[in-house]
Amino acid sequence: MAVVGATAAGKSSLSLDLAEALDGEIINTDAMQVYRGMDIGTAKLPVEERRGIPHHLLDLLDIAEPASVADFQGLARGVIATLREAGKTPVLVGGSALYTRSVLDRFDFPGTSAEIRARLEKELETAGETALHDRLRALDPVSADRIEIDNGRRVVRALEVIELTGEPFSARLPEQVYLDPATIQIGVDIPREALDVRIRQRVAEMFEAGFVDEVTQLLEAGLAQSRTAAKAIGYQEVAAYLAGETTLAEAMDRTVIKTRQFARRQDAWFRKDPRVVWVSYDDPDRVHKAVTAVRALVG
Repeated sequence: MAVVGATAAGKSSLSLDLAEALDGEIINTDAMQVYRGMDIGTAKLPVEERRGIPHHLLDLLDIAEPASVADFQGLARGVIATLREAGKTPVLVGGSALYTRSVLDRFDFPGTSAEIRARLEKELETAGETALHDRLRALDPVSADRIEIDNGRRVVRALEVIELTGEPFSARLPEQVYLDPATIQIGVDIPREALDVRIRQRVAEMFEAGFVDEVTQLLEAGLAQSRTAAKAIGYQEVAAYLAGETTLAEAMDRTVIKTRQFARRQDAWFRKDPRVVWVSYDDPDRVHKAVTAVRALVG
């Protein structure tokens, strides 16, 4: 099963409740929590708050290593198979929709071409993110709407797939067909107003907890040169503050704004999936309702 929804909606606490109720273990599906050292800014649950429940696929990569959805898919499906053999319930949780869908749904990744990728990455450096995103929009407007302009790595990947296959990148996204029929997604439903309050509170707590120091250490470890980790929300904004480009207050405000925008995209993505069973974030019976849905599925 997977717990899905917008960032700050309450997925982590619900996933722990469900893991306790269903004798399960947690599998991370947050693209940035796979990085060692990216803790505060990704809201990675501290070990002491995990209730003794094993968590998988956290802290896999050094900050300079690129994250791959294809690699993650293989790792996650391997963990799921191991847990099921042990009689445990795999509970996926995270806000990276593509990571979750790549694990749950039937999806084979298209191949790669080092030559095409290198050429496109060079164009990204010389022509800039906007130029390549404009090219993607002309070739595949659906993907252009889904991929942010400043996510150059994903724009390059989309253009690479288009050149390799002759098809839009959006046509290669996972079908809404579960790989395993005994799969369920539980969505955390939260009104936008309540979510906005939670996001602002979370960002304030991040900075109070030493987020600036975390980014400083990661920059020393090569964060700015990372193709993937450097794009994480909050880390870019703090890096700009440390470079003297903004004030601390501006960095905090921009982190709040970008997180809200990201949360809206997450919610829109999951709302398009009719298979998601939604429970309200503040419903005192949400765990019981989610467990009932799971047990009804497996009989």
